[in-house]
Amino acid sequence: MKKIFLLFISTLLLSAALRAQDAETRLKTKGIVLTPPSGPIANYVNAVRVGNLLYLSGKGPMKADNTNVTGKVGRELTLEQGYEAARLTAICHLAVLKSELGSLNKVKRIVKVLGMVNCTEDFKDQPKVINGYSDLMVEIFGDAGKHARSAVGMYALPMNIAVEIEVIVEVQE
Repeated sequence: MKKIFLLFISTLLLSAALRAQDAETRLKTKGIVLTPPSGPIANYVNAVRVGNLLYLSGKGPMKADNTNVTGKVGRELTLEQGYEAARLTAICHLAVLKSELGSLNKVKRIVKVLGMVNCTEDFKDQPKVINGYSDLMVEIFGDAGKHARSAVGMYALPMNIAVEIEVIVEVQE
């Protein structure tokens, strides 16, 4: 009985270890290279940790050349371009997570996402835009990437960025 129990515990620990490796492996498999996160543009920090929760400040869609995707979805940008902007924002948040934690494998769960879309008054597909963020989180973290979420339209965002997203993440001790 003791051997079965130890085997069971070993299997659980191995399973947890393999799941923990998935985030870094999935990132590499997708060919996503994380660059150092951009610094805040005002008087705040990129992240604040309280216990096992990490609160990430709002980020926007920064491209590889350090410029932002700008414009209103529904006017200058299509729904698909908004989706890609949200996906870029997810990559920016992954860079913050890696910088703060040292490894994406320390992410236990993406808890809550607030997605803000710079859009025209008549644009009604904010959830489809923010899916660009959510889809990447699930691709990288699996079920632990599924989260509670709000997706709202905004009249304007800082520097005319297409989206701004903030997130709460549960991390391992």
